[in-house]
Amino acid sequence: MDIDKRFELVVRNTEEVITKEELKKLLQEKKKPSVYLGTAITGRPHIGYFVWVLKLSDFLKAGFKVKLLLADIHGALDGTPWDVLEKRYEYYKSIIPLMFECIGADVGDFEIVKGSSFQMKEKYFYDILKMSTAVTINDCKRSASEVVKFGDNPKLSGLIYPIMQALDEEHLAVDIQYGGLDQRKILMFARENLHHVGYKPRIEVMTPIIPGLVGKKMSSSDLKTKIDLLDDEETIIKKIKGAECAEGVIEENGVLAFTKYVIMVVKGDHGEPFLVERPEKFGGNVKYMKYEDIEKDFAAKKLHPLDLKTALAREINNLLKPIRTKQKHLEKIAASAYSS
Repeated sequence: MDIDKRFELVVRNTEEVITKEELKKLLQEKKKPSVYLGTAITGRPHIGYFVWVLKLSDFLKAGFKVKLLLADIHGALDGTPWDVLEKRYEYYKSIIPLMFECIGADVGDFEIVKGSSFQMKEKYFYDILKMSTAVTINDCKRSASEVVKFGDNPKLSGLIYPIMQALDEEHLAVDIQYGGLDQRKILMFARENLHHVGYKPRIEVMTPIIPGLVGKKMSSSDLKTKIDLLDDEETIIKKIKGAECAEGVIEENGVLAFTKYVIMVVKGDHGEPFLVERPEKFGGNVKYMKYEDIEKDFAAKKLHPLDLKTALAREINNLLKPIRTKQKHLEKIAASAYSS
């Protein structure tokens, strides 16, 4: 695959790349660059995670070494009880690889890294202390404001969070950090402050945050906004049917957003159409090969919300089939990790 095609794979469906010039230079100079995404092991993974699973798959196709950081220490810094960290790590470690299987990704160059496996080492801890002498409380709080749950009486741990995330880029030996747009302030914190401890800034890649089922960010802590990866078929159908999806309205539409950033990416990669089934009196079945056509018909009120929802629920249930083969095992781990 030539450099232009690799570049297009990396930047597709992204909201921002800092910077594209640096990305092009990296692809020209390095045969096997590396990227990581970190996810704190806090709430239960939901279908919104497919956005970053698909983007990591893009990196794999573009010839990158991909590292997924399961950030157990970060989870504790953001309020996860210490006594369940290992159990939640096991749940994430068990279910995330199945998500890659769901989309048919080649995971030959994919690696899961446990945060505490390197974040407890002497050099890493020394770097935390060194960076803490160069950045301010306001720097740390501002950068983490959209990620860490500070509350009315913030814990000191929330201020350590962005320092560690910046240092992860160096200690994981990667060229790029990838995250959602809600991570932007932390990613910029890393670019602006790594030089204080003698490390170079990395390229930062961000994808959009898709709306939840009730018009806000899909959240692990709000069951109304998201579909859990272990939800059964009927629950998924019920949740999708109950989702906010006003006729003709594109903005803040979680049903359309998931269709765009997950389902149509998977369909496009496999050369398959998105099928909407409906009676002949309502126009009959229609197949879509491009998301733009779905949005155009929906905006023009040629595609009814219920028909779109029915089709999407079917696609999500099909997508989750590999996970359901391990359903009982995953439910057992989840029950222990999220007993409260």
